[in-house]
Amino acid sequence: MASENKMGVMPVNKLILSMSIPMMLSMLIQALYNVVDSMFVAQISENALTAVSLAFPAQNLMIAVATGTGVGVNATLSRSLGEKNHERANRIANNALFLAAASYIAFALFGLFFARQYFLLQTDIPEIVEFGTVYLQICTICSFGLFGEIAFEKLMQSTGKTFYSMIIQGTGAILNIIFDPILIFGLFGFPKLGVAGAAAATVFGQILAMLLGFVLNQAKNHEITVKLKGFLPEPEIIGHIYSVGIPSIIMASIGSVMTFGLNKILIAFSSTATAVFGVYFKLQSFVFMPVFGLNNGTVPIIAYNFGASRPDRIVETLKLAIVYAVSIMLAGLAVFQLIPDRLLLIFNASDHMLTIGVPALRCISISFLFAGYCIVCSSLFQALGHGMLSLWVSVLRQLVVLLPAAFVFSKLGGLQSVWLAFPLAEIFSLAFSTFFLRYIYKKEILPLKNKSA
Repeated sequence: MASENKMGVMPVNKLILSMSIPMMLSMLIQALYNVVDSMFVAQISENALTAVSLAFPAQNLMIAVATGTGVGVNATLSRSLGEKNHERANRIANNALFLAAASYIAFALFGLFFARQYFLLQTDIPEIVEFGTVYLQICTICSFGLFGEIAFEKLMQSTGKTFYSMIIQGTGAILNIIFDPILIFGLFGFPKLGVAGAAAATVFGQILAMLLGFVLNQAKNHEITVKLKGFLPEPEIIGHIYSVGIPSIIMASIGSVMTFGLNKILIAFSSTATAVFGVYFKLQSFVFMPVFGLNNGTVPIIAYNFGASRPDRIVETLKLAIVYAVSIMLAGLAVFQLIPDRLLLIFNASDHMLTIGVPALRCISISFLFAGYCIVCSSLFQALGHGMLSLWVSVLRQLVVLLPAAFVFSKLGGLQSVWLAFPLAEIFSLAFSTFFLRYIYKKEILPLKNKSA
């Protein structure tokens, strides 16, 4: 390269904003799609909304595998670029596409053979099972678009071209929003597909976004060259990708386990309680998605500057990211506390759903106070190759504290007590994230400072 990548020379605040704002915007568009998708499904029936909510853990697992692998690719490839090892960066990119294809095959087989059994494990209401099976089969069997789209996004992020990542993700989400009502309700001469139409709109947007991602990587991402001719998987590179990626995958997958378990707890009260939890997940994405976008923007910055032995830029990136993340979360907390009823009415909420949902949203959103800081700490752990620390925090928060606490509270205090498990779990996450942050600083960053002194 004639000059150093911007991640090593641009002022840190400007760099974070230039890297993160495109990702935050694309994440917000993704959040809008999530809400619009459920909003239209809710017009069919509450059972249709419940079916889509019950499908969420399986969908989240697909996204966990795709994005977790992408985090590993992101950190590994950005570090190689920081070390000026461009030949290795190209090989990492090739292996990233191979892993995306392998992941797709696994989920397509799951959807083909096990989608109905997945829903029967959660409910025996026939309409919910039928709606959910059709929806999930379409989303899994056609998920090659999802895995391809995310793989190409992460290659762009790894080289600092987050604007194009925004274009890729935003295009898929916008197309999804446009085709949701058309395919669900049969507008403009299209067949009326109902819940199947929501799934079809989702995969259609993902496939077109994947094709756009391929074109943009070929045309704009000149720092890496993807050549699959004569390609063979490289266990050494795959091992490095998954040393960061697997903890990220497991960490996100734990969310699917937690959601599945909480759905089981809630559906014992009523299907409406499950629908409220599903609606919460759609709404909270407007708060969390921008922070995840910030996370996606900061991981390559930290990884690059670690490879380039620039501890000052790592510390400054971390401090600014925490300020931005906490600010976003405080804004989200204010909205959830002040207008929870209006948020629920977006989904055609009945009086019964409002009775359950208003106190639920107010109680759960207290956890926002601590979540932004914890997410930024997780990005540091991942960028420096310590993804297992993020995993331990996630296991503690969701499986050791949240899910058992929700079960105990449901027995002791009824439905409204279940929501208290969320802020309780986040407090534990805050404590462990701080402990691990101090450990990482002493182990990785302080030696770099002493070396450069």
